[in-house]
Amino acid sequence: MNRIAAVPVLARRADAAQTATAPVSDRQRVVPWYAAFAGFAVAVLVTAGEPGQWIWAAWAAGGYALAALTAALWRSRGLEAALFIALAGALAGPLAWQAAFGSTMSEVGDDSLKVVARSAVLLLRHGTPYLPADQISHALEYNPYEPAMAIFGLPAALGLHGAAGNPRLWMGITAAAVLAAAFRLAKPGSALRSTAFAFGSPVLALPLTQGLTDLPVLALLSLTLASASACAHRRGVRLAGAIALGAACAIKATAWPALPIIIAMLAVRDGARAATRFMVVAGVTATALVAAMAPASVTAPGALFLNTVLFPLGMTRHQTDADSPLPGHLLATTGATGHWAAIGLLCAASLAMGASLIARPPADTRAAAWRLAASLSIMFALAPASRWGYFVYPAALLGFVSMTHGQPGPEGAVLRQRERQGPQEISSLTRWGDAWS
Repeated sequence: MNRIAAVPVLARRADAAQTATAPVSDRQRVVPWYAAFAGFAVAVLVTAGEPGQWIWAAWAAGGYALAALTAALWRSRGLEAALFIALAGALAGPLAWQAAFGSTMSEVGDDSLKVVARSAVLLLRHGTPYLPADQISHALEYNPYEPAMAIFGLPAALGLHGAAGNPRLWMGITAAAVLAAAFRLAKPGSALRSTAFAFGSPVLALPLTQGLTDLPVLALLSLTLASASACAHRRGVRLAGAIALGAACAIKATAWPALPIIIAMLAVRDGARAATRFMVVAGVTATALVAAMAPASVTAPGALFLNTVLFPLGMTRHQTDADSPLPGHLLATTGATGHWAAIGLLCAASLAMGASLIARPPADTRAAAWRLAASLSIMFALAPASRWGYFVYPAALLGFVSMTHGQPGPEGAVLRQRERQGPQEISSLTRWGDAWS
């Protein structure tokens, strides 16, 4: 075989290996997943502390159990039918119940959506989504989100009413579109099915029905991982991932730990220039969005700092109502000394995670996703004010990696790099091809 001609052939073989059957099309994987989802819903049903969680669990447990049976027993169309059943039980059913009976799914979610809607009103009136300290008389008047979160409250602030003005609707639509783009990059040909499966899983369905605000950030982080993966070798695609991460950082601070982790991974895999370019684009994107969504904070950043930094750390006059048995929160409730100890532990953990990126940076996006999931889990556990719902981040990140298991493979990236380099090291590639043949 002509050695130069062998390169694109080998690259196509790598592509074919990475675009193998998606996990959501594999009956042997789908059935256990739905069975596990049903078990989780039953656990929520037994331990639910709010009526909204009980309602979701009651719908979801039956939906997941029926989806598992359908996928296992109906050989021809069982997987497609299971997708619809899971979406109906875990998402459509609870949302329809809420609309029909006017019940609230989650007190935390309702408060969060109210904060987002109010932030958009403040933005249009005062050029900032934040109230200053002298105008805050209750914890719910703080806005702990980054400025770009106000985007989802703009429809209501501009006059839309009912479901059309609900920030949850626009968060869900945005998350679905972004997540579909992420799956398309990571697994061409299975984006729609994978997105439907993800939204039918408890990882996304439960937060969406409860009105939590994390879905757009989760989708943007998934798009960042897909764009920065070894398969997304084109510079434009990688920079699109930087824009996605910058947008996520401008929406919620929970996306910030992803920035140093992805930069460290790119520096090891692609070199300092690629990592620097990614960092600059992500930083410019986040800065531009913050300036656009909080222009008044550019010259008077005090309210922004008060709401987004001091309030989440519990350093304001009014404290958050977030409650959980997590170590950081339990330590903070012991008094001022315990509170400062929790902040100290959080800072120490952040420094340790930064040092680990220098000593042992992740080598690919799979390793980066695991590092990010571990880092976020530690930070959520040690934060003075945190809740169990934040652990949807590591669950979603690891779920995305599991569903796109072929995308981070280094062999495909090496072959594509050699293809761009031309005849260099063709002999080694030819030997690889002979071994695969």
